[in-house]
Amino acid sequence: MTEVIIIRHGETHWNTEHRLQGWCDTDLNEVGLEQAHALAKRLAHEHHHENRHIDQVYSSDLKRAYQTAQTVATAVGLEVLVEPGIRERNFGVLEGVKFSEMFEEQPEAAVIWQRRQPDEDLPLGESLQALHDRAIQTVNDIARRHPEGRIALVTHGGTMDVLWRHATQSPLETPRVAKLANASINRIYVGETTWQLIEWGDVAHLEGFTNANTGFFR
Repeated sequence: MTEVIIIRHGETHWNTEHRLQGWCDTDLNEVGLEQAHALAKRLAHEHHHENRHIDQVYSSDLKRAYQTAQTVATAVGLEVLVEPGIRERNFGVLEGVKFSEMFEEQPEAAVIWQRRQPDEDLPLGESLQALHDRAIQTVNDIARRHPEGRIALVTHGGTMDVLWRHATQSPLETPRVAKLANASINRIYVGETTWQLIEWGDVAHLEGFTNANTGFFR
């Protein structure tokens, strides 16, 4: 099986404002950059001193993920390979909208977002099922390139959530319970036919940070 280290990008200003980002290409803020460096230091120590070598670093094609991935890749002496299939869900008309204001600004889309029917597309966006299918297919494809290897994959909260659900066999319809902290370390094994959760929500390397996005925001 392939060990996949799933990482959420560092913090952005939109995270602190509790806005849905989706495919909007936001940058890391100052805290996010610091988180990325703390993450990179942690993984570089594992890579160089604990015999837990990372074979490759992959990233979503969105800047906030790529900036995080580049910091990690530099620390372990690798280049970043970009995989659009692990980008965030396309939230359509909800992108840029604050969670607290979505029912006022986009009531129809807000209802769709809230009720989590897997095959229901968001207006001008995509469904949970579409996100799930492209993310799972992409991770399976990546894992096949590294049999018995260890890779790092920098992605987004919504994408992480469907990966966690696949590894734990949790339905897409159920409320979110997985922690999705910025710059957190989350580990799964990916095999040809099964996935296995190793650990989730490791933020020991972020001690001292006030994370604006510790759980349930994308």
